[in-house]
Amino acid sequence: MKLSQLSDKFSTYFEKGKPLHFLSSLYDAIDSFFLTPKTVTKSGSHVRDAVDMKRVMITVMIALLPALCFGIWNVGSQHYIALGESASFWKCVGYGLLKWLPMVVVTYVSGLTIEVIFAQRRGHQVAEGFFVTGFLIPMIMPPDVPLWMVAVATAFSVLFAKEVFGGTGYNFLNPALVARAFVFFAYPSVISGDAVWVSGAPDAVSGATPLALAASGATGQMPSFMEMFVGTVPGCIGETSKIAILIGALILLLTQVASWKIMLTAIFGGWAMAEILFHCGVTPFCGWQHIIMGGFLFGAVFMATDPVTAAHTSAGKYIFGLLVGILAIVIRVANHGYPEGMMLAILVMNVFAPLIDYCVVRVTVKKRKKRLMKNRINL
Repeated sequence: MKLSQLSDKFSTYFEKGKPLHFLSSLYDAIDSFFLTPKTVTKSGSHVRDAVDMKRVMITVMIALLPALCFGIWNVGSQHYIALGESASFWKCVGYGLLKWLPMVVVTYVSGLTIEVIFAQRRGHQVAEGFFVTGFLIPMIMPPDVPLWMVAVATAFSVLFAKEVFGGTGYNFLNPALVARAFVFFAYPSVISGDAVWVSGAPDAVSGATPLALAASGATGQMPSFMEMFVGTVPGCIGETSKIAILIGALILLLTQVASWKIMLTAIFGGWAMAEILFHCGVTPFCGWQHIIMGGFLFGAVFMATDPVTAAHTSAGKYIFGLLVGILAIVIRVANHGYPEGMMLAILVMNVFAPLIDYCVVRVTVKKRKKRLMKNRINL
């Protein structure tokens, strides 16, 4: 019997009036994950395409895989380097998986539970958007963050940054970044400092990231360009390897899932602001150094391009991306207590994205009115 036939057979047990109807949203989510959504347009004037939300989410997850795979190995590698031990490739991968897998399970269980409850109460389907959010959250957390904090942060982000506004498509803040921001402000000790970025590091060993070294002024201890570009430095699972991030960016651009306008302008804005501050003597690092340090590139590729929380107008995307890059560098340089900057920059611009779109639309309307009046006068 085919999987689709089994699905049709078991779906009858979850229909309205049947004993398992209270689990219908959960069943629908599982069924849609393995097959396709049952509610599709079949006739009329609707434009039908092979690309749906499920395929878009899968494309994003595929684009994240290079950074994830490298990050898993790097977590194990940094752990054994801190212990002063040499370890094989697979030993490093095994250690990294033991740190990443529990976070993924906790994220999906806590987040999907809330998603299913809200979908069931509203009589809606469970949207596929959380599958990417649940994939991203473990990639932007320290490897040793307590699992209960991950669960609380995930639940908070899904509940207060998404569901209270209506669910997928209605949230104005990136849920994955809200989860990280929640941990940063509620439990700063587990996401700040040197020790948190290297799993199981002895107290005598520093696990300072390049950004932490830059903020402290320890320029002589900075890793080389190649180490930061390849990613063999302490940091979050997803942010260290710039090569892997660029591979993911290429996948998103070729499939037209993410906006090149936001990516390009965010990187340009960050580079330009860093160059200005560098030549003014405010920071000892030039533009390209800031781009490859920390989570700047990861945020520009995977976070700022979120189609729900970013600007939607064509001109607005240029403005949105440019301001994200500029603000990220300003926060980095001006606030030594928080050397990253990208997370807060994206969240702040998420708030202003509707205003940017509104202003762009109003300006466009005024230009069209002037053009129309000019054409009438000429006639």
